[in-house]
Amino acid sequence: MDSKKIGATIAMLRGSKNMTQAELGDRIGVSFQAVSKWERGETLPDISILPTLADIFETTIDYILRCGEPTISFKGKIKVTDLIDGLNCLKIMGKKLGRESLIYRHAIDGINSGMNTDIEQAFTDDYVFEAFLAETIIQSLMQGMYVDITDIMHNFKHEHFRNIVLAHVKKYSIV
Repeated sequence: MDSKKIGATIAMLRGSKNMTQAELGDRIGVSFQAVSKWERGETLPDISILPTLADIFETTIDYILRCGEPTISFKGKIKVTDLIDGLNCLKIMGKKLGRESLIYRHAIDGINSGMNTDIEQAFTDDYVFEAFLAETIIQSLMQGMYVDITDIMHNFKHEHFRNIVLAHVKKYSIV
C-alpha cells in the first residue's frame, strides 16, 4: 500500500464532498491534524475508521485502499506452456487447413486486427512470438488470471519480454 496515494485518494474524496479536514475529522472523531497527516501520506487511518470513511464518501474500503484502481478477482491459473501450445496451434491450423483457408484467414485476420504486427511473422521469428506470448499473458492477468513467476522465468528467452510480463504480474497478480 502506498500511503501517499491513499492520502491523495482521501483528499480527493473529501474534496468531492466539499468538506474541510476539520469537518471530516469531527464526523469520524479525529482531529483535523490526523486527517491532514493521512492526506499527506504520513500516516494511515486506523482500520476501525475505514468503514465510516467509506460510508461518508459513499464508496468502498477497497476503493480507498486501492486508490480507485479496480479490484481484480482471481479467476484461475494459466500455464505459459499452455499459451505457447495455443499459439502454436494456429501455426498448425495454417499447415493443416492451408494458409488460404477461410477459417484460417479469419482467425489470423481477427488476431492481427488487435495487434501491432502480423501473427504469421511470429511463426518464424521467436522474438515476435514472445511479443505475442507476452501480450497474451498480460491480457490474461488483466482478466484476473494468475501465472507463476517461475513459469515466466523458465519460458521466456528474451529478457525484454520477461521483464515486461513480470512488471504486469506485480501490478495485476496475487503475489
